[in-house]
Amino acid sequence: MVRLTIAAMVLFTACATIRGLLARDTEELLTAAGFKKKLVDPADTKPLDATPPYRLVSRTKDGTVQYIYADPDNCRCVYLGGSKEYAEYRRLVTERRAAEDVWDRNSWGPQFP
Repeated sequence: MVRLTIAAMVLFTACATIRGLLARDTEELLTAAGFKKKLVDPADTKPLDATPPYRLVSRTKDGTVQYIYADPDNCRCVYLGGSKEYAEYRRLVTERRAAEDVWDRNSWGPQFP
């Protein structure tokens, strides 16, 4: 029983660590794309409760599309952007994935045609 509890704690900690690293990576790209970071007042959790955590979602407000990313754990903040910022974010994500693909191909030894 103790081993199972320890294993569960290690797994939970690992998952939280990975989620935190992925969130920081996403938040770095959102900032580079021009999204604005807004800290959430601890007394007002409505912005965090209304948005799924660690997911970039779109909403229409007053006829304008807004993109929102909530991080309730690391920074207790939301990132806000519009269509322009979202397009730049997608471009940065694509650029980063392409760079990672090149690294993956080059890091596995000699390549054969």
